Amino acid sequence: MNTSSSSAPSASSKSKAMICSWKAVEGVTRWLPSLRKASIIAIVAGLAACTSVPLPPASYPGGVQAPAGVRPGDAGLLPPPRLQGKSRWVAVPWVELPGFEEDSLFEAWNAWIKSCERPGPVFAPLCGEIRRLSIATPQEQRAWMVARLQPYRIESLQGVSEGLLTSYYEPVLKASRQSGGGYDIPLYRAPATLGSRKPWFSRQEIDTLPEARAALTGREIAWVNDPIDALMLHIQGSGRLSISEPNGAQRIVRVAFAGSNEQPYRSVNQWLLSQGVTKINPWPDATKAWVLQNPQRVQQLLWSNPRYIFFREEALSDFDAAFGPRGAQGVPLTPGRSIAVDPGSIPYGTPVWLASRGGAASLQKLVLAQDTGSAIVGAVRADYFAGTGIEAGLMAARLNQPLRLWALWPK
Repeated sequence: MNTSSSSAPSASSKSKAMICSWKAVEGVTRWLPSLRKASIIAIVAGLAACTSVPLPPASYPGGVQAPAGVRPGDAGLLPPPRLQGKSRWVAVPWVELPGFEEDSLFEAWNAWIKSCERPGPVFAPLCGEIRRLSIATPQEQRAWMVARLQPYRIESLQGVSEGLLTSYYEPVLKASRQSGGGYDIPLYRAPATLGSRKPWFSRQEIDTLPEARAALTGREIAWVNDPIDALMLHIQGSGRLSISEPNGAQRIVRVAFAGSNEQPYRSVNQWLLSQGVTKINPWPDATKAWVLQNPQRVQQLLWSNPRYIFFREEALSDFDAAFGPRGAQGVPLTPGRSIAVDPGSIPYGTPVWLASRGGAASLQKLVLAQDTGSAIVGAVRADYFAGTGIEAGLMAARLNQPLRLWALWPK
């Protein structure tokens, strides 16, 4: 594991790094409606003097006028919109972010520190401050964000600001090191010939072609006892195994994504709907019920998704157990605070404000863009990492609802 570390700051260094109490800022904002703009700027400048991290200037060159008197950092001109790959980012005042004052930032800060293990060039200069602020109060962390970052509403290139939020998780499966006794579905390491042909063999070909089977012989990590559980692990891309060793010992290991056959992903739920099935949630329970009623069609269901995932085994320490697998950024995912995005729209390591309301959940929180997925395409599109185990799986199965995103970018 790549673990960047820094010595813990002393009490004196902490006092220099921390920004003035947010209560003091709120005290100013209560008087803002009765003050002229010049007075507001003077007060903001005065507050900036009590921190080693300067507050932003009262205005920006170009852009549109932001509503004054909302929060320090909101007064003045906003930067102009910017194109970010496949997306358009529109600068907004902090007041536009729903729930910004209510979010408890501790877990998000842990995820942010993880991103600082492999930061991009834009955020690397801030990582020292981010680490020092890990022991700050949420109010101090919020004040630092307002001082150092500019929120941008993420839109498609056509100006659409509402998209889709789904969720994924890390399943936990029972497994055995040896086949037999009902454990007859293998989980494979990547074959040596994986790069010799693109795409590699499909799921159906892996099950039926001698050439594909020969390439995977001896590559088994472990065996599981349910084909739908195995398929679920392939869809999620990683998971944990409660594994029976040959000596009878039980231990938990992680199987992480190590590659795919690069075949297209096809939704099993969509295939079931095309077969006239009306109840597909909660998944996978409804799918397992269908399999019990249609045992002769199990292979047909599995082969409807030609994409196949290969894994690598990783030891799981007590510390690692608190986090998820490593995402595409190369850092461990934090339950409830990491999202998968389209990196063509949101660079890895970007802090993002997420807002989504629906029947499954109401979410207004700080998250970090740390992963991606083959189905995560578009500007306002995210996959929310729910965590590990059954409860996380239930949330991941239900979460499919409208989404809005704001990138928080250095000033």
